[in-house]
Amino acid sequence: MATEVKVPAMGESISSGILAAWHVKSGDYVEEGQTIYELETDKITSEANAEVSGVITIEVEADEEVEIGQVVATIDESASAGPKSESDGESESGTSASDDSEDKEGGSGEDDNRSDSEEQPNKDGQELAASGGKKVDPEATLSPAARKAAEETGVDVSKLNGSGKDGRVTKDDILKAAEKADSSQKSGDRSQRTDDRGQKSESPAPAPSAPKSGERETRKKMSPLRKKIAEHLVNASQQSAMLTTFNEVDMSAVMKLRKTHQDAFVERHGIKLGFMSFFTKAVTHALKAVPEVNARIEGNEVVSQHYYDIGVAVGTDKGLMVPVVRECDQKDFAQIEKDIIGYAKAARDGKIQMSDLQGGVFTISNGGIYGSMLSTPIINFPQPAILGLHNIQQRAVVIDGEVVARPMMYLALSYDHRLIDGKEAVTFLVKIKEAIEDPARLLFGI
Repeated sequence: MATEVKVPAMGESISSGILAAWHVKSGDYVEEGQTIYELETDKITSEANAEVSGVITIEVEADEEVEIGQVVATIDESASAGPKSESDGESESGTSASDDSEDKEGGSGEDDNRSDSEEQPNKDGQELAASGGKKVDPEATLSPAARKAAEETGVDVSKLNGSGKDGRVTKDDILKAAEKADSSQKSGDRSQRTDDRGQKSESPAPAPSAPKSGERETRKKMSPLRKKIAEHLVNASQQSAMLTTFNEVDMSAVMKLRKTHQDAFVERHGIKLGFMSFFTKAVTHALKAVPEVNARIEGNEVVSQHYYDIGVAVGTDKGLMVPVVRECDQKDFAQIEKDIIGYAKAARDGKIQMSDLQGGVFTISNGGIYGSMLSTPIINFPQPAILGLHNIQQRAVVIDGEVVARPMMYLALSYDHRLIDGKEAVTFLVKIKEAIEDPARLLFGI
């Protein structure tokens, strides 16, 4: 009996997607629960698992657009796994085990506490198949998803110790290697910047692969996510009366707090105290002080919102995503930091859920991690406003009649002028400035 593999429902607003990559080939024996393909929609990238065990027949090639409910493959449950070949030493159960471990280990891509054994390539494990003793060519055994990850990150797969079957290099191996390379390259000066400037720096996005010799232009189809982002940004500009107001904030107090309590915070909670939790709390504080900003327009009505779900913009290799941290008024700094880290990792690993991206009342975008000094962020419509954070730099400021150097950051608040007047916008931004320059205000709600 053959079971149809259909594209599952992904939410009311999603009707189609791109079948980004197959993790198996036609004729492969797949186990129930094994990851078999990746689906990329205009909001998220998700993985699909086999519902039954059997031999799979692929009916739709990778990179093709598919509709929700469309049959993309069939699995013959009556077929059994083929006999183990002595030449290649591959077993179908090994495929399932490697894929299962790949799913489980994919969540540790940003873990800074990996063992040394993960960081050092194991040539024996990479070059020799576990059963047959034959050398494995990492390039030849890459899955479509892994090959795409290698091209995007520039990682040399020949130097990796594959965690997959018979030393096969998986997508997660490549993502981990790319993160390790970025971390090791920046670790020395990153801690110095954090201490001296209070601004955590991220390594730049990997350079795109070089075009073939003689080509002056290359073309590729826009991904559903990129198309959706483009459409969303244009709609925000066309459907709102957007205006941006600016201010600057002295980061000295927050930087001093972080330096004083960082070790105890890490020991207690297992994560670092970052700037985003301060700004998330400051935004929540400002929304309570200026409730006109915590609203939205629906038709001819103004809908006031009495909850504080804050979106945090996250850059990924597929585009910008804005996961939402829920009930920020009820969470402490550690809970907010953990939520932000978890959502950011899920977004970058392509494991973000639709529910994680819905329902925010306000968005924070931190262009400072890329070195931006000043910008005019576009609101995440239908939200009425967005806060743009920027790079921290030592600048000369006048305090009590004296010129002193202070770590300063420019703040930008873009807002829908149909709903928010200049007075409310400026007051809102000043409330954020006051809370950051005097964090004790967050404790007392003043």
